[in-house]
Amino acid sequence: MNIFRLLGDISHLLAIIILLLKIWKTRSCAGISGKTQILFAIVYTTRYLDLINTYISIYNTFMKIIFLSASFATVYLMYIKFKATYDHNHDTFRIEFLIIPTFVLALLINHELSVVEVLWTFSIYLESVAILPQLFLVSKTSEAESITSHYLFALGSYRGLYLFNWVYRYYAEDHYDLIAIVAGLIQTVLYCDFFYLYITKVLKGKKLQLPA
Repeated sequence: MNIFRLLGDISHLLAIIILLLKIWKTRSCAGISGKTQILFAIVYTTRYLDLINTYISIYNTFMKIIFLSASFATVYLMYIKFKATYDHNHDTFRIEFLIIPTFVLALLINHELSVVEVLWTFSIYLESVAILPQLFLVSKTSEAESITSHYLFALGSYRGLYLFNWVYRYYAEDHYDLIAIVAGLIQTVLYCDFFYLYITKVLKGKKLQLPA
C-alpha cells in the first residue's frame, strides 16, 4: 500500500466519522442528503460482494466492513431514528437518473461481463456521481454548516488522493485501472467549485454560501 491510498482511506474514514458524529451529537440530519447516503450504501454493497469469498488482508476486510456498516448506519439514523429532522422538502434529487444510466454504462463498459465485475464497475460509476444530491441540496438552501462542509471536503479529498494513488501505481507498479481513473476524475471535478469555496471561506471561519 502506498501513502496516497493510505491517506485517501484515512480521509474517507474521517468523512464518515464527521458525518456520524454530526448527526448523533446534534440529534439532527439537517443539511445532509439522505439520497446521497442511499447511493453510498448501494455503492459499498455492490462493490464489496467479494467479502463473501475473497480475502486480501485484515486491513482491507476491516475497511470494507467499516464503510458498509457506516453507510447503513447513516441511512438508519436519517430515515428512522432522526427522520423528523430530515429535510425532505429540499432533498428532491431524482436518484434514479443516476442509478439507471450508471448501471447501463456498467453493462456496456466493464472489464468482464460477469455479475460481480459488472456490479463492481457499477459501484465505481455510481460513486463518481453519488455526491450530486448532496451538492444539489446545498445549492437549494444556498448554504452549508461548517461541519457539513468539513464532511464534504474530507470526502472530496479522499477521491483526489486516490487519483494520486493511481498515478503512483502506474509508475511504480506498472498497473492502472482506466475505469477507476476516469470515474475518479469526474468525481473530483464535481468537488472543484466546493473546494474553492471551502478554502476561501470555511477555513477563514465564514459560513459557506453558494450562489443562488
